[in-house]
Amino acid sequence: MSEPSEFSEVPHTSIADIDVGHVEALRRAIRKGDSGAIRVLLTDEHPAEMADRFEQLSNDDQAALVELTPDVISPLMLAELEDEVVEDILPLLGRKQISKAMEELDSDDAIQIFEELPKERRAQVLADLPEQDRKEIEDGFAFDEETAGRLMQREFVAAPAFWTVAQTIEHMRTQSTLGDDNLPDKFFDIYVIDAHFHPLGYLPLSTLMRSQPDLVLEDIMDTNLTVIKPELDQEDVAYLFEKYNLISAPVVDADGRLSGMITVDDIVEIIQDEHTEDMLALAGVSEAGLVDTVGSTVKARAPWLLVNLFTAIVASFVISLFQSEIEKLVALAVLMPIVASMGGNTGTQALTVAIRAIATRDLTPANTARVIRREAFAALANGIIFAVILGLITYFWFRNIDLSLVIAAALVFNLLCAGLAGILVPLTLRKFGADPAVASSVFVTTVTDVVGFLVFLGLAAMFLL
Repeated sequence: MSEPSEFSEVPHTSIADIDVGHVEALRRAIRKGDSGAIRVLLTDEHPAEMADRFEQLSNDDQAALVELTPDVISPLMLAELEDEVVEDILPLLGRKQISKAMEELDSDDAIQIFEELPKERRAQVLADLPEQDRKEIEDGFAFDEETAGRLMQREFVAAPAFWTVAQTIEHMRTQSTLGDDNLPDKFFDIYVIDAHFHPLGYLPLSTLMRSQPDLVLEDIMDTNLTVIKPELDQEDVAYLFEKYNLISAPVVDADGRLSGMITVDDIVEIIQDEHTEDMLALAGVSEAGLVDTVGSTVKARAPWLLVNLFTAIVASFVISLFQSEIEKLVALAVLMPIVASMGGNTGTQALTVAIRAIATRDLTPANTARVIRREAFAALANGIIFAVILGLITYFWFRNIDLSLVIAAALVFNLLCAGLAGILVPLTLRKFGADPAVASSVFVTTVTDVVGFLVFLGLAAMFLL
């Protein structure tokens, strides 16, 4: 019988288990102060893997790792870390290390790191950068946050329309050999420009490599170019990438000259961030990252809970107006949560669909009326269906036909109002310039609760007592 190999000792270990073991080993090495073990554990790791494992450490362990092995924090790893983690560890890194990282990274990643620097250190770091890198950082900061100008990278490949395929390839090869910083590390398209640096079209690398060397770029370029202005919001940029299936897109300045490009890897991150932001906003919370404390989490969530408290008080006040009616007919207290709950769920369904449609630009002024009608009729149909079901249940429960009719009518009316609120509230907030995802759920819940209680108890007071 042969001896078991080292791999047979853990035949069912999953990738997740290996990762957990890796992080635990990293923690032990940090607490022992073993810088050699830390380097071994992070050797030959992909920067994204290094960033993930670093983020799973506590704040104290992160600080200790940086102190023991600052060289482990590579430029590529910095670019992969979450912004709040970068903000925490930059004060622990030396000025020269930060400057070197920003010099090695593409301009968009360098700007992202520069954003997280304490203001008092920014001038020092800028002073250490070469003139071209410093100018790129300063130009990027001339644009607002979350715009194309802040997002774009200043390194791109452009070629005159009269160049041949051979000339273009030779130019890129020569510039790469000379270590030209204007060439991006990764790119997908070559932009064809005129004498004034205005983009005329683009040429995918795949087309370039398949074309004959003597072909002129102007003859083989694709002129169907989606050009982006630097002041465009990054969410709108992401929409253009999704709509036109872009891999990259040129950014032009006020005079229409090519000044940068945006690539799909940045857009994937933006789409994920924007969708996550909308999802969390619907619940009135912010993302609780691995480095967030109890205090910061409470601070982020408490304001919306306070708003919800006041809206709940409003709903309770409506109930208090019918105290005598509830005392006379206890069944009202038993049944009224059903009306409010069904209305709340209906409103949430319509609201979720509306927020998603607004985010993806599917809900436009051209189809708004049709969508409102659809939600209203859908809510009305659901109201009738469940009013019949609830009416029958109520009758067999309390043997009171009038009570059954009252709660059925209240349910139909409340579901109709809930469906309309779910679509009209976010549309109204958008019209007034507010983020429809942030406050919509609070208003919709208030409408469904207040209308549900008021209609049900009001009809009961009129027809049952």
